[in-house]
Amino acid sequence: MRSIREIYKIGKGPSSSHTMGPQAAAMNFAKKYPKAAKYKVILYGSLAKTGKGHMTDVAINEVLPATKTDIVFCTDDMELPHENTMDFFAYKLDGSEMGHMRIMSIGGGDIEIEGIPNDPKSEVYKENSFAEIAAYCKSKNIRISDYVEENEGEDIWAYLSSVWETMRHAIHEGLTTTGVLAGGLGVERKAAYLYNQRHIDESKATRETRIVCSYAFAASEQNAGGGIVVTSPTCGASGVVPAVLKYKSESLGYADEDVLRALAVAGVIGNLVKQNASVSGAECGCQAEIGTACSMAAAALAELFDMGIDQIEYAAEIALEHHLGLTCDPICGLVQIPCIERNAVAAMRAINAVTLASFLTFTRKISFDLIVKTMYETGKDLHARYRETSDGGLAKLYR
Repeated sequence: MRSIREIYKIGKGPSSSHTMGPQAAAMNFAKKYPKAAKYKVILYGSLAKTGKGHMTDVAINEVLPATKTDIVFCTDDMELPHENTMDFFAYKLDGSEMGHMRIMSIGGGDIEIEGIPNDPKSEVYKENSFAEIAAYCKSKNIRISDYVEENEGEDIWAYLSSVWETMRHAIHEGLTTTGVLAGGLGVERKAAYLYNQRHIDESKATRETRIVCSYAFAASEQNAGGGIVVTSPTCGASGVVPAVLKYKSESLGYADEDVLRALAVAGVIGNLVKQNASVSGAECGCQAEIGTACSMAAAALAELFDMGIDQIEYAAEIALEHHLGLTCDPICGLVQIPCIERNAVAAMRAINAVTLASFLTFTRKISFDLIVKTMYETGKDLHARYRETSDGGLAKLYR
């Protein structure tokens, strides 16, 4: 299993698989063919159908200038190695082909190049399931956060510190920015309103919901507006983990060091989903993005509360299980409706999952590994129109 740095990437929104991934692919191709006179990029699958709304062409043109690059959105149905597949071509001055590369954006900003296997040196963890990790940690009487340091080295804390600072900054920027998000839907930023508009008869529970949701809206609106966020595990789900950790660390007085350990545990959960299933909405629906983010946030909060490994597992399992079947149907291909609101709902669900796990862990029947496998099979069974193509659901029916 690879480093949790692969789960937490700092970059511009609105989509890790539709902007960060294609941009990384373009950089890779440009590096191989820097002297090309012209480039051509053909986008397929979800990239073709929602690429305009996700600003895929803009991301590619930041690397391959529009004046010398032809970008084609091929929406024809065909067999593809991945739902986010791209073909890159480089041409000489005489028009002859210089080179070609097929690249897949597999989620969370990561890419795979056809014909080039992953470098085995990139593997950081030898364990590839929660069961294996739990057994190892119990045998050595260590916490999962200790396990992360053991495999990643002490410098992981500096990296996670920059991740945490970026998450908090995204929330701050989102809470202090108002107006309408670009894209044509006329979606107003609501984070500041939620944060400042106290309920007329506000209980402690109501306040928690309002503030947590305002934080999730803030980070998600920053993402939708093309701001700097942290994939956790994706840009589209980048509001869940920050919202839960910021609220609980503030309200309960946890130190940054405690939050970093929580982020480490959340990173392991995200890694396991990415390794054994998918965090791509185009491949498995929104359950792979928001469901995984909710699971990460629940595990992080359980770590923050110093809960045991079995309780951490149950919290993460509950959070993912009750997102099974969640479709990805962004209206106009924009990461706005239903994406922003979903981050807030998932943040609250993560908190509820931890509460439930704290009472009922001894009764659980379903393992985290089983629910990850189930999520992947469920995602593959979803019709393509419900996997980030904007061909079904809200995207189809909204007028």
